[in-house]
Amino acid sequence: MPDRDDNLPPNFLIPVGTQVVLRYARRVPGTAAEKPVGTVGEIVDAPESNDRAYLVRFLDGSELRLKFGELLVRRVDHSVEGTATAGPDVSAFVVYRVTVGSRAFGLSTESSDEDRRGVYLPPADWHWSLTKPPEQVESFAPGVEEVDWEIEKFVRLALHANPNILETLWSPAVLFCDETGDELRSIRTCFLSRHLYRTYSGYVLSQFRLMRRGYDATGRFKAKHAMHLIRLLHSGIHAMAGGEVRVDVQEHRDELLAIRHGKVSFEEVSKRALDLDRQFQEAFTRTALPEKPDTERANRFLIAARRRAARR
Repeated sequence: MPDRDDNLPPNFLIPVGTQVVLRYARRVPGTAAEKPVGTVGEIVDAPESNDRAYLVRFLDGSELRLKFGELLVRRVDHSVEGTATAGPDVSAFVVYRVTVGSRAFGLSTESSDEDRRGVYLPPADWHWSLTKPPEQVESFAPGVEEVDWEIEKFVRLALHANPNILETLWSPAVLFCDETGDELRSIRTCFLSRHLYRTYSGYVLSQFRLMRRGYDATGRFKAKHAMHLIRLLHSGIHAMAGGEVRVDVQEHRDELLAIRHGKVSFEEVSKRALDLDRQFQEAFTRTALPEKPDTERANRFLIAARRRAARR
């Protein structure tokens, strides 16, 4: 069995419901369709031992029987959504701040709040003390929500092609950017790689699964989540083809707002998602993006930023 890169022992059984990633391209039996390397699916049936195959289901409903050695477990980093804390006030150390969400997407209405995202560079003594700086801080004001990431955490998430982080780097609505922020934005392409296909596919699969479960249980689905699923697929296709993350999606505004306002049925949303997912797979097979992000360049940036903080 080939060496694995997810550090799982060969006797580990992957639980049902786990998202997995194809290590090799596989053709769907009875069709001409092929699932490329990096495609994300979900375990729907697990064997009693790894001598037998797992049943993996993909976004389009197709299923493959695959052995343990053909799969990688997708480790989902929930830090963006799950570990934000209030305080301390890091506003004095913010080096980069943008507007994201509907205002940056070109989808805002009169009632839309403002979502801001930022990166902060803590003073050196915060790192030297026993109490380390928080990786992520939330702050609130009337009509405004802001999340600021500590710079190293932000860089690590960017290297893993986290969609929220990449959108922060490519947002056209820049509110503040100092020397460090300018440098961060100037190297943003170093974070792009074919790994983006894996992370975006994972987010799409998770969202689609939640929509399906809600619809099957109640006959309804969350239109806002459906809109963002379609938006993320558009963004992923563009990133694969154009080598940049498109945040402003005004060209798809009518389609996305129709979904957001509940004017599109679940069946139509599902059909559209599957069509875009096929386009995403095709774009992935043709992309010029590198296999891996430029970690060395990102690390040089981080070291330079730390030195700058130490001189303050």
